[in-house]
Amino acid sequence: MRIAVTYDNGEIFQHFGRTEQFRLYDIENGAVKNSEVVGTNGAGHGALAGFLKSVGADMLICGGIGGGAQAAIADCGIELYAGNSGSADEAVNAYLAGTLAQITDANCGHHGHESGEAHTCGSHGCHQ
Repeated sequence: MRIAVTYDNGEIFQHFGRTEQFRLYDIENGAVKNSEVVGTNGAGHGALAGFLKSVGADMLICGGIGGGAQAAIADCGIELYAGNSGSADEAVNAYLAGTLAQITDANCGHHGHESGEAHTCGSHGCHQ
């Protein structure tokens, strides 16, 4: 199993669509076997689901993520644990211990939702 975590300086990055790095954790027999930090090579909002599929991610741990991106992640067959914050390593350990909360509602906090503006995250998808 491979877990991807939105990553910035050891912490879970809070805006999925602007993620510049993921920390990938390879899990074997219920423990972290290996981890590495990978850059998204400029892949933006709509390309990140495809990027995660291309690196073999089975699961994503992240902070905020909009509904369109959630749908793209689901289309790629990647399990989603959104709404998390704090240490990336601690979140993975919590998942392995069975204590990481799985939040399934869209929790994108940008694009002027507060002012009633329409929201579109553009074209998300699993296509590369």
